[in-house]
Amino acid sequence: MPKQSPYLTRCLGVALCIAVLGACSDSSDRPTLPPEPEYLPIAVADVSMPPDEGGINLLAQNFDLADVGYQQAEYFLEGNASAFTNLNELLADGQWQAEPVEQAAYKTRIVVYRPIDPDDFNGIVLMEWLNVTAGFETPPSWGTGQLEMRRGGSIWIGVSAQFVGIEGSENGLLPLHLKAVNPARYGSLVHPGDSFSYDIFSQVAQAVREPTGIDPLDGLVAEHIIAYGESQSAGRLTTYVNAIHPLYNTFDGYMIHSRGRGSSSLSQDPLVSIPAPEAPQVRTDLNVPVMTFETETDVVFLGYADARQPDTDMIRTWEVAGTAHGDYYTFVTGRDDTVGDPVFASVVEENSVLGFISCDRPINNGPHHYVFNTAVRALNDWVTTGTPPASSPLLEINDDGSDYLYDDLGNALGGIRTPYVDAPSAILRGEPNTGAGFCRLFGTTSLFTAEQMASLYVDESGFVDAVTDATNAALEAGFLLQEDAEAIITWAPQQWRSQTADAP
Repeated sequence: MPKQSPYLTRCLGVALCIAVLGACSDSSDRPTLPPEPEYLPIAVADVSMPPDEGGINLLAQNFDLADVGYQQAEYFLEGNASAFTNLNELLADGQWQAEPVEQAAYKTRIVVYRPIDPDDFNGIVLMEWLNVTAGFETPPSWGTGQLEMRRGGSIWIGVSAQFVGIEGSENGLLPLHLKAVNPARYGSLVHPGDSFSYDIFSQVAQAVREPTGIDPLDGLVAEHIIAYGESQSAGRLTTYVNAIHPLYNTFDGYMIHSRGRGSSSLSQDPLVSIPAPEAPQVRTDLNVPVMTFETETDVVFLGYADARQPDTDMIRTWEVAGTAHGDYYTFVTGRDDTVGDPVFASVVEENSVLGFISCDRPINNGPHHYVFNTAVRALNDWVTTGTPPASSPLLEINDDGSDYLYDDLGNALGGIRTPYVDAPSAILRGEPNTGAGFCRLFGTTSLFTAEQMASLYVDESGFVDAVTDATNAALEAGFLLQEDAEAIITWAPQQWRSQTADAP
């Protein structure tokens, strides 16, 4: 069984204190403790080591993890996973009731990044549902937030939860699924279909929280486990939160990263299809925090606006101006970001993603990673201390919901503000780009000319002052971290010079 949620434990503790304090009053006035929820047991998977055939396959970063104090390991997990059926109609309020039904055998893999020095571990495991939209596995939440994940000392685990990551897809961008890349290493893996993916994900968490036999954390103890999922994986995580978490109380928190309007089916072909409603919200009776992180692309183009919901004690949604679903940092430059060098604050115009995706216009190079770093730390704090993150303003949308409202320069109004939109050097949008298929998710960047920069800020000093003021405002509002704010301000003179070097 997973350990009791810290929030439920705290609530029970308060109730107990009230009961003790009331012991001197008439017994008829004594409050009674609420019954402890009964959760289903999570099946125990067998953990084994992969064959010694080649290296670990995951396109995650360019640098050697050992250079930043981390090490990687890979494990196989196998057992029997359950599919699920619904017990009530799946409505948009997310109050779904489900139960496990038939089982099937599986064998999958996980990739673990953990601190080399055990003393550097902060007790938090961040477990990412690897994304398979490209026809192979990628870790986009790691790609966006790996700097803060490592700075905080968390363990990161990538989970091969879905069929396509192992077996591939006819429509895959490249044949980089596990069995194609290294059949000698991964040929024994078995996936019965995505209806069983939710339970596979749960069983990985159980193997980490209460290891038997081989320990994926190599002796480190997971005090808290937080689930991550981006884009398509965010859709699966939304369904997981609404239907599966109430059964097992699996995770201590959730990061739903860049979801669109819908969420994934509870069950699908070849089993009986059980689709989710069109724009489900996150259920509001949760006992653990759920943070939803949204870019401009997600809210309008991918339709998340239809699923917007108010913040609660256990729900926060951040909408970030000037950002795209996929951006240049996540897929290109961030792969080299070892220590948060100020150069990663730069705004540049680039059309290509690693040479194999080319867009017609430069892709978004905005503040996604810096605000996401803040969200990573904020969710860690929320889970461990109970302190919720700041509430985000909504991005401002026109009356028919087809586009944003923009300022005079061309950047979106509302949402979380950063110097990238309040002291900008470019128009940064999450609108669909054109070119290769994935370009529609990559947004756009359009740098200001030297003349525009001069008209806005007069000179370098004026630009640096504007960036500094906007950065400090975002820091004060709780949407930037101190170390990232310093990097942004440090880079500002270089940004000015790069855009005005050829000015007369």
